[in-house]
Amino acid sequence: MTHRQIGRSDLNQKGSPRIAFVGTGAQGASIAADFAVAGLDVTFIDQWPAHVEAMRANGLTVNLPERQIHTSVKAMHLCEIAEIKELFDVVFMVVKAYDTRWAAEMIKPVLAEDGFIIGLQNGMTHEDIAGIVGPERTIGAVIEIASNMWEPGITNRQNDTDESWFALGAVDPAQQHRVEDVAKLLRHSGTVEVVDDIKSAKWMKLVVNAAELIPSAIIDTALREAAEDPEFLDVMRVAGYEAMQAALADGATIMPIIGMPPTMSNDPDRYVDQIFDMVLSTFSRDDTLTCSLQDWRKGRRAEVQEVNGIVVDVLKTQGRSAPMNDLVVEMALEIEAGRRRPGLENAARLIEACKAMAVEA
Repeated sequence: MTHRQIGRSDLNQKGSPRIAFVGTGAQGASIAADFAVAGLDVTFIDQWPAHVEAMRANGLTVNLPERQIHTSVKAMHLCEIAEIKELFDVVFMVVKAYDTRWAAEMIKPVLAEDGFIIGLQNGMTHEDIAGIVGPERTIGAVIEIASNMWEPGITNRQNDTDESWFALGAVDPAQQHRVEDVAKLLRHSGTVEVVDDIKSAKWMKLVVNAAELIPSAIIDTALREAAEDPEFLDVMRVAGYEAMQAALADGATIMPIIGMPPTMSNDPDRYVDQIFDMVLSTFSRDDTLTCSLQDWRKGRRAEVQEVNGIVVDVLKTQGRSAPMNDLVVEMALEIEAGRRRPGLENAARLIEACKAMAVEA
C-alpha cells in the first residue's frame, strides 16, 4: 500500500498521516485548526462555498477566550472530493448528525482500506458510519466543546484546549488497540480518553444533549439562561431522565464522561443531574447558544430526530413512552415547519406538561 498505516508502531517515524475534516463549521474548523498549527497534514472539506473561499483567500481565524489563532489551511469544496487522488488515513466527520450517511458515502472512496472515520458528532452516528464504511473502519467519539460560527473563515471557540474534552472508542473491538494512535492526534485539541464502551459513552452524551439542546432552543435563549428558571430547569432534567431510561433500555451502562469523577452516582436520575450541572458550570458561558438554536437562527434544521427523537423511538420499542421528549420533538418540528416561533412563550406549555407528569407520577 502507498498510504500511511494508522495504528502502526512506526507511525511517528513515517510522518504524519493524511487527515481530513469533513465539516469545518464552528466545531470542525476549530479542532482542525489545532492540527494545522501542529504541522499535521490536514485537509478542510466543507459544503459552505463562501467559507471554503474565505479560508483559501485569508486563512482561518479561531477566536478563543484569551487568544486568537490565525492559520493558513488547505481547504476544499465538497464537490472536489471526486478529484482527490491520495487516500486519507483518518477522517474526522463533523457534519450534522442527519448528514452523516451521505457524507460517509461521499468520503468512502478516498478513505484508506485500513483508515478510520471518527464521528465527532451528536447522536449515535457511529452506527451510521459503520453501516457505510464498516465497523472495522469506524471510531465512535464524544465531544464537549462550545463554539459558534456566523461569518465564513471565522470560528468562535468558547473552550480552549485545556477545557475541551473527547472520548474515542472502536466500534469493532478488534480495532480497539489502534484507537490510541488516533487519540494522540486529537490531543492537539484537548483532553482525549480512550474508552472500551463507546456505545455507553455516546448514550451518556445523548442524555445531556436531550436535556439541553432543543429544549433551550425552543424558548430561544442561551443555555444558562434557560437553566436559571427553576421550572424550566425541571423540564430539561425530565427530558434527560427519559433519555437515560432509553439509554439503559438500549443496553448502555452508566459511566463518567466529560471529565466526571469515577465516583459519580449510579442512580440514573442523579447522574443526569450531575452531568447536566457539569456542562453548565464547566463547558458553558453566559452567552453559549446550543448548536440547535444556532441552526434555527441560520434558517437550518436542528438535530431533533437524532437526539430527542431517538429517545422516543427507543422507549417505544420497549412499549414505554417518553412524553417530555415527545413534546419537545413535536414543538421543535412545528418550529421547523414555520407553524411556531422559538420564544419564551413556548416555556409555559413545556412547564405545564412537566408539572402534569409530576402529578401523575
